[in-house]
Amino acid sequence: MTDQYPPPYPPYGGPPPGYGYPPNYGPPPDNNMVWAILSTVLCCLPLGVVAIVKAGQVQSLWFQGFHAEAQKAAADARKWAMWSAISVGILLLLYIIFFVVLSAIGISAIGWSS
Repeated sequence: MTDQYPPPYPPYGGPPPGYGYPPNYGPPPDNNMVWAILSTVLCCLPLGVVAIVKAGQVQSLWFQGFHAEAQKAAADARKWAMWSAISVGILLLLYIIFFVVLSAIGISAIGWSS
């Protein structure tokens, strides 16, 4: 008489039929933590903190099996770090423009008084 249930152990030579091997996704993506920390320290603090949080999520999401979410978190960390650096560049440009306009006003005021 045959058994109604399969044996509790895998057969010799491989996994039990119907299960197969899990897919190999390779190593986790680069989490961009270095760029996130540098953008926090050297650039815009609020945007850099968001980049650090997103970069911290990459490893845990990857090893939990959420590979698409880990890829998105890595891309978001890079995006937030980039916007942090860009925002500092824009603020420096506005700062320079402000002082150029201020000095032009000062020079024109000196020219009017003499």
